[in-house]
Order: sequence, then structure tokens, then C-alpha cells
Amino acid sequence: MASHDQSYKAGEAKGQAQEKTGNMMEKGREKGEAMKEKANAVKDKAWESAEGARERAQESKNGTGGYLKKKNEEAKDKSSETAQAAQEMGKETVEAGKEKTGGILQSTGEQVKKAADAVKSSLGMGGGRDDTNN
Repeated sequence: MASHDQSYKAGEAKGQAQEKTGNMMEKGREKGEAMKEKANAVKDKAWESAEGARERAQESKNGTGGYLKKKNEEAKDKSSETAQAAQEMGKETVEAGKEKTGGILQSTGEQVKKAADAVKSSLGMGGGRDDTNN
């Protein structure tokens, strides 16, 4: 019976060893899954951080572009206002020049008439004559 008893104990020991091995394997799988989940969580967190950084960089770029666009528009407006003011000033200057030139021409015309009358008068051709002598 010793052989049967030994055989039973050997089978029992083998079964216990298999169960322990199975338990150990299950624990290893569980730890492996836990590590895999942690690795995925770290990867997701890294991706979120990188995505956030990319978005902030894009917003910064857009903000800078918006600022430059605004300043460019302001410069265009200022340039347009300056050009308009210069154009109006030029028109005013032209008008003043026309008025001054017109006044000079009128004054010169009057002086020429007076000179012509003086010449006629000195030659006895006009000036203070009366029409009854002719």
C-alpha cells in the first residue's frame, strides 16, 4: 500500500504545484494587465499634454497673427487718413493759389488799362476827351 499511498501523495503534490503555478501565472497576467493599463494611461496623459501644448502654440500663433493684422489695419487707416488730409490740403492750396493768381491777374489787367489810358492821353488819343470834338 505504500506505493499506492506514495502515488497518491505524489499526485496530490503535483496538483498543488499546478494550482500554485496557475495562481502565479494568473497573478503575473493581472500584474501585466495592470502595467499595460498604467502604460496606456501614461501614454494618454503624454498625448493630452502634447495636444494641449500644440493647441496653446496654435492659439499663441493666432493671437500674434491677430495682433499683427490689427496693427496692419491701423497703419492702413492712418495712412489713408494722412493721404486724405494731404489731398484736402493740396486742394485748399490750389484754391488759394487760384484766388491769388486771379487777384494778381485782375490787378495787372487794371494796371495795363491805366497805362494804356495814360499813353492814349499823352498822345492825345483818348483819356479825358469828350465826344463832341470829333
